[in-house]
Amino acid sequence: MPVPRPIRYYLLRFLRLRGSPRSIALGAGIGAAIGIAPTLPLNNVLTLCFTLLLRANPVAGLIAATVYSNPLTFFPQYYFSWKIGDFLLPNRLSWERIQAAIAHLRENGMFENLHILQQLGWDAILVMLSGGLVLAVPGGVFSYVVVHRLTLKFHEKRRSKHLLNARRR
Repeated sequence: MPVPRPIRYYLLRFLRLRGSPRSIALGAGIGAAIGIAPTLPLNNVLTLCFTLLLRANPVAGLIAATVYSNPLTFFPQYYFSWKIGDFLLPNRLSWERIQAAIAHLRENGMFENLHILQQLGWDAILVMLSGGLVLAVPGGVFSYVVVHRLTLKFHEKRRSKHLLNARRR
């Protein structure tokens, strides 16, 4: 099955990023892990901090975080983060408690909503982040391996073309 042209275009743009295959792959792995974890308002900030700290490609990290964390993936990511986190830390954030909070959020004003969200507090954060961490680690490793192989292949192909062009002269 052929890859659609826009996807192929953006994949080539991604593979043509400046940097070593390791740097690009590490940036993509970090971005994917942070994009999968339920850290939505801080995704880009965390991705930039970790990629710069670990000397990875920040552009690759931001692209990977955006691919993994977008409006099409929010619901499944947060649902599975909650499910896995609830399995690891049982009885801290039940579905009934989430439904009650959503019902109160619909009915009350802004200041009362902040109080309701504050009541969910640390239990919600612990459950969601523990489940998100379980999802993020394999996702980041998978992205690192795939992007590393793709960039190595792309750089090798590009290098062989330059050698062929040098021999023709």
